[in-house]
Amino acid sequence: MLENSYQTELIEAGCDEAGRGCLAGSVFAAAVILPSDFYHPLLNDSKQMTERRRDQLRAIIEREALAWSVQEVTAERIDVINILNASIEGMNLAIKALSTTPEYIVVDGNRFHTDLSIPWCTIVKGDGKYANIAAASVLAKTHRDEYMMRLAEEYPMYGWAKNKGYPTREHRLAIREYGLTPYHRLSFNSSPEQLELF
Repeated sequence: MLENSYQTELIEAGCDEAGRGCLAGSVFAAAVILPSDFYHPLLNDSKQMTERRRDQLRAIIEREALAWSVQEVTAERIDVINILNASIEGMNLAIKALSTTPEYIVVDGNRFHTDLSIPWCTIVKGDGKYANIAAASVLAKTHRDEYMMRLAEEYPMYGWAKNKGYPTREHRLAIREYGLTPYHRLSFNSSPEQLELF
């Protein structure tokens, strides 16, 4: 069972991102402040949940959270500042967009920095430990999947409706056949001659 938050003295925002390992599309980051008594038995790390369950939880989180925000950092921006910095930038944007200013920030992973004067900590696999980080992972993932479904209508040949831009064999073969789109991350070694198919 997930703990609600890392600490209980201060208003705490949980942060996570989705789409870091993709060849195409933006990375999405979310920040969530949950009520201190929030509990849902299905909430978990979004990667451990089915798409249907994530969608169910998204509606509950967006309705019951004290504050939430989801922000996008484009493939073009990722190519300029790299994916780690883009993920951190996205989380900072999400925190700044919250309708309630948090007094403490917990971030999934082991890397973070901010110009905000708010104390913070990173927690490896935090989305499987704390409900506010898990909630952020659900929002980031569901908003990003929705975005990739829209892109899939524009470029159906890459299988994004299914692979969501991740480097599946189908996606790599499609790049080989059709080349890159404006949504591909050029810094991710996704040019046809560099693709490994195994």
